[in-house]
Amino acid sequence: MKVIQAADYDDMSRKAANLISAQIIMKPRCVLGLATGSTPVGVYRQLTEWYRKGDLDFSEVTTFNLDEYRGLERSHPQSYYYFMKEHLFSKVNIVAGRTNIPDGMAQNPEFACKDYNDRIERAGGIDLQLLGIGHNGHIGFNEPGTAFEAMTHLVELTESTLQANRRFFSSEEEMPRQAYTMGIKNIMLAKKIIILASGRDKAAILKEAMEGSISPKVQASILQLHNDATVVADREALSLWKP
Repeated sequence: MKVIQAADYDDMSRKAANLISAQIIMKPRCVLGLATGSTPVGVYRQLTEWYRKGDLDFSEVTTFNLDEYRGLERSHPQSYYYFMKEHLFSKVNIVAGRTNIPDGMAQNPEFACKDYNDRIERAGGIDLQLLGIGHNGHIGFNEPGTAFEAMTHLVELTESTLQANRRFFSSEEEMPRQAYTMGIKNIMLAKKIIILASGRDKAAILKEAMEGSISPKVQASILQLHNDATVVADREALSLWKP
C-alpha cells in the first residue's frame, strides 16, 4: 500500500480529491466506485468546488456506489441514493443515467445482485474505487468473516452497525436490517483503490489493516494484496503507523 499522510480532515479530503480529479482528467470516460458516510463528504465537497471553478467535467464519468439499504425508497433521507444526490450528483454535471446505486427496493435480491455485477462488467470495470474503513475493519457492508471471494450480495446488518445507525432513524421499525453491498472481489477488481481514514479512533484498525495478517476477520486487510491501493489519512489516523 502507498500512504499519503495529511495534516487533518480537510487536507485528507483535498489530497484524495486530487487523486480522483487526476483520474477524471486523464480518462474523462472513467468509472468511479463511490462510498458514503461522513468520511468522504469532504472529498465530494472539494470535487464540487473544482467543478464550479471549471476545472472538472463529470459529463462522461460513470459511477457505481458500494452499497444501499434494502427497503428504503430513493427519496428517503437516509438512503445512499439521497446521500449521493445531496453531496455530489446534484452539484456537478454528471449524467443521471451514468450513476449506479444498488436498488434497495428490488423484489428479487439474487437478480438485483447479479444485475449490479453485470452492469459493472459492461462498464469495463471500476477504474478507481473510493473506500472508508469501519472500526472493525469492514469496507462497504462487508463485516468480519465475509468471504473474500464474494461479489455483490445482500447482508444482514450486524448489531454493532444497527447500534451505530439508530440515531439516523426516527424509530426501530423504520431502520433497515439488511443492505446490498459490493463484495470484496468487486472491490479488489478495481484498477486503483483509495482508502480514507480520519481521526485517532481509526488508528488501531488502520494499522492492523495495513500491517497485520490478511484475514477475513479484518476485511480491509485484503487491500494489502492490491497492486495500486493508496491510504490517504490524517496524522491522527496514522498515529500508530510507523513508515
